Amino acid sequence: MPEGHALHRLAVQHDESFRGSRVAVTSPQGRFAAGAARVDGAVFERAEAHGKHLFHVYPSAIVHVHLGLYGAFTEFPVPAPEPRGQVRMRVTGPDGGVDLRGPTACEVLDPTEVAALRDRLGPDPLRADADPDRAWARISRSRSSIAALLLDQKVLAGAGNVYRAEVLFRHGVPPHTPGRDLTPGQWEPLWRDLVELMEAGVRLGRIDTVRPEHEPEAMGREPRQDRHGGEVYVYRRAGAPCLICGTPVATGELLGRNLYWCPTCQDTPAA
Repeated sequence: MPEGHALHRLAVQHDESFRGSRVAVTSPQGRFAAGAARVDGAVFERAEAHGKHLFHVYPSAIVHVHLGLYGAFTEFPVPAPEPRGQVRMRVTGPDGGVDLRGPTACEVLDPTEVAALRDRLGPDPLRADADPDRAWARISRSRSSIAALLLDQKVLAGAGNVYRAEVLFRHGVPPHTPGRDLTPGQWEPLWRDLVELMEAGVRLGRIDTVRPEHEPEAMGREPRQDRHGGEVYVYRRAGAPCLICGTPVATGELLGRNLYWCPTCQDTPAA
């Protein structure tokens, strides 16, 4: 499933492509036909994201998209080609358009419904209105592990398995640490680091988490070969030597998701 930076990157791209233009909205597949008809021909006011949710804002309605595991947008030029495959929603502007396939959600909401949806989400590190104290209030009272809490979209919106594993490693926090055992002195730099890492993800279109001294060129090692791309410390590196201490990276399962950490670098929470 795409992590939050990917949705914010899509919001930027769609904003640049369609903002202020009248757009054609259709549903070649037919499953979003009624919703598409409500915004077809309307002015595209803006696109924005909150966590893993994308919103196309029109004067009278808002299209909410959640990509889920299989959803994806693809771009096309004008004149628009014939739709290929199961296109749930097609948005066409003056200079091109996008096709949406396979989302978990593609629906029209009113502002009240959007507000209710956003109220269920935790703060998003990529939004200017994010309040990290809201996340801390829940984390600091919870017996659940910090690894589980970072993936709970009601606690913190947007972080996924990659950012979860990497930010905990970068701060030496064992993933099974109960949230209530974290200190404010640990949470505050962890949040700031997550903001910086995710902002870089929006700019670059991939997740890079290693510091300059651990880049392949600096260490004389081969670049990471993985379909997810990006240089990381522990994510999907089970059994490989830690880039800092050489200990084999550990893996396990938590709430149905794979967990990665270094047993040495993340042995004891920092004071």
